[in-house]
Amino acid sequence: MTAQPDHHDAAPPMRTLAELRAALSVWGIPGDADKFEKELADADLDDLTRVREITQAYRHRVLLRCDPQAMAALMRSTEDVAFELGQKMAEGNAR
Repeated sequence: MTAQPDHHDAAPPMRTLAELRAALSVWGIPGDADKFEKELADADLDDLTRVREITQAYRHRVLLRCDPQAMAALMRSTEDVAFELGQKMAEGNAR
C-alpha cells in the first residue's frame, strides 16, 4: 500500500496534471496513478468536461487520503455501520 506521509498541514498542490500525478504517487491508493493515466489516455482530450471529471475524481481521492477522519470513516466495517444505524433508528422509534 502507498505510504502516507506522517505529517501534513494541508492537502498537496494539485493545480496541474504534474502536481496531481505527484500527489497520486504519494497519497494515492495503490494503482491510482496507473488508473489515472489510463483513463486520461482513453479520454478524448478535446472533451474538456470528461477530462475535468477524471481529474476531479482523482483529486478527491487524494483529499480523502489526506483527511484522517475521512479515512477512519472509510475503514469502518459494514457491520459496524449497520449496528450504529440500527441503534439510531431504535432511538428514533423510542421517542
